[in-house]
Order: sequence, then structure tokens, then C-alpha cells
Amino acid sequence: MNPRSGLITGLLFVLAVPASAEVYRNVDAYGNVTFSDEPSEGAKAIEVKPVTTITLPKPEVVQETDRLREEVQKEGAAYESVSFAYPDNNQAFYSGSGDIQFQVRSTPGLQPGHKYEVTLDGQPVGQSASGSIAVSNVFRGTHEARVHIVDENGVQIKTGPSISFTVHRPSVLN
Repeated sequence: MNPRSGLITGLLFVLAVPASAEVYRNVDAYGNVTFSDEPSEGAKAIEVKPVTTITLPKPEVVQETDRLREEVQKEGAAYESVSFAYPDNNQAFYSGSGDIQFQVRSTPGLQPGHKYEVTLDGQPVGQSASGSIAVSNVFRGTHEARVHIVDENGVQIKTGPSISFTVHRPSVLN
């Protein structure tokens, strides 16, 4: 091995070794904790975990998302509307157990593989192909509900207007 190739090999080896800086933790007499990259009296070296990196999606994948969005819009266009038949918007009712039987409808009716999905205060609470969705133990107070039509993959393809309703329940203090 000639000296020139040995020098190049050594240089490549040094560059290939990752640079790792030491981090030191020091606690003073008052309990204050400081961190530094320089050692000091009483400081202990600590191990620092590697930084998490996130790889962004490739442009082709983003373009695929646009195509899927167009398909969902086309599929949702098959429905004129989706809405609640019960409860009515701004309705208040008594439910001692907090059980609510949502009734939903769409024009036209559901296509094969599609379901109604009800969300309560932004959280999904049930799906059904029949148009009737029972939800148990809804807390007292005013809630917002929304109905969606989802396809066989669970993707929301049509969303109806939200409604607001109030549930009256007995107090646990009584």
C-alpha cells in the first residue's frame, strides 16, 4: 500500500466516524442544574439520545392524495343530502340514562358498502347502514352532532349539517 492511498484511507475513516460531542450535567450547591459541552468540576457526562428525524413524503405521493380526494368528491356527489331525522336542531329532551337514538336519512338512500356515521362533539360514536344509531350514556348538557356517509374504507364522502341538542339528566348529587 503506497503512502498516498494510506493517507486517503485514513482521511475517509476519520470523516466516516460520526462526530459525537459530550454533554455534561452539573448540579451546584443550591440545586441548580446546568448542562454544558465543556467539563467542569463535579460535572458528569450524560448520554444524549439521537435526534428524531422525519422524512417528508415524495411529490408523487402527494399527487396521489389529490387524485384520491377527487374520487371521494365524485363518490359523494352521488348523494344530494344527508341529515338527521331525530333529534331536531336545538331540541332539548330528558333522558335519565343518557341514551339517544339518532335517526338519519339521505337522498338517495345508501349505496351498497356505504354507512352512516354519527359524530358527537367531534368524536365518532357509531355507524349503521339502517339509519338508526344508538348512543349510550351521553352526558347532560348541550352537544353538537353531525352525520356523515362513509364508504367501505371508512372514508367520509358526504357530510350533513350539524345540529345542536340538549340532554337533561338527573344530577348525581340528588
